[in-house]
Amino acid sequence: MLFEDIIGQKDLKKALLRTVKEDRISHAQLFFGPAGTGKLALAIAYAQYIACTDKREEDACGACPSCAKFNKLVHPDLHFVFPVMTTTKVSKEPVSDHFLEEWREALIDNPYLSENRWYETIGAENKQGYISRNESESIIRKLGLKSYESEYKFLIIWLPEKMNPSASNALLKLIEEPPPKTLILMASENTGQILPTILSRTQLIQVSPLPVAAIRDALLNREGINPELVDDATRRANGNFSTALYLIESDQQELQHLEWFSSLMRYAFQRKIEEISGLVDQLATIGRERQKQFLQYALRFVRENFMLTLEKEELSYMSAQEDDFARKFHAFIHQGNVFELVDQLNLAHNHIEANGNPRLVFMDLSIKIIILLKAEKVF
Repeated sequence: MLFEDIIGQKDLKKALLRTVKEDRISHAQLFFGPAGTGKLALAIAYAQYIACTDKREEDACGACPSCAKFNKLVHPDLHFVFPVMTTTKVSKEPVSDHFLEEWREALIDNPYLSENRWYETIGAENKQGYISRNESESIIRKLGLKSYESEYKFLIIWLPEKMNPSASNALLKLIEEPPPKTLILMASENTGQILPTILSRTQLIQVSPLPVAAIRDALLNREGINPELVDDATRRANGNFSTALYLIESDQQELQHLEWFSSLMRYAFQRKIEEISGLVDQLATIGRERQKQFLQYALRFVRENFMLTLEKEELSYMSAQEDDFARKFHAFIHQGNVFELVDQLNLAHNHIEANGNPRLVFMDLSIKIIILLKAEKVF
């Protein structure tokens, strides 16, 4: 992770660089501020700069053996601690080392990883993560060893507020008096939940929300981003790059769902079996979770169109693109077919969830829709 890869925070980056150049590196530092501002990324970039064997004036070189390992988050002197919980993979006494592979992949993919997205990654989005005393004991053992390659050993703790009291108390002495050449960096979103005795032993570094312009530029520079969605996502993100990314991904997914829905309805109304077959082939390859999401979207959009048909526009909630399509389409969703359409969409969803053959499920659904779109209105 290079400083140049981190959005904004120019003054803070300069301050961190000065601590290295002036040999004023505090052994325990806590980066704090709102989610999505780059605290974890800054901590990693700071550690990489310190370990770099060919430092530039304002950044690590990114190419030396140390940087090459930092780029993959596999440097032997770089240790991570983050919230975990029991999952289907780890059923007892989970610690960060059990999830290192998933952690590295998720963090390399998105250095602005959010807590919820992390829990989704390890298949435990309905649980709360924590950092246990077992984790503290593992940390103490690791940091008691000599460094392998770098002058320093680095411990990066993401969301230290998730440490339970026994874990916090176990780390107090380590944070106050770590082994020589050991750097402890923490990234917190809620310092109010951290023991005051830990806060008092760290140098506090505030990380501010990102400016709108910085988020906008970063989004526009990412591959696969629809530029038409950037301004809206930037305004709604409130300085949080994680939120901006999530909004963009959600909006792009909604647009794709709308495209599939409109194509399905158009082909069904025109009875274009060959085109329906092509669309079904496409839907059959997107994975079961995405298939279920599309069917859930279709259920919601059928409901919104029915509200327009009933002239209950104040009860219809759609994006501008959805509204544009619905103005022409909603008349085909009426009391003569809406309940059966909902039943068929729910049935398809259930079949997908039960591992039904997706091509058969979507083809059967399409045939039902052909019939239902021709159903007579009921007044």
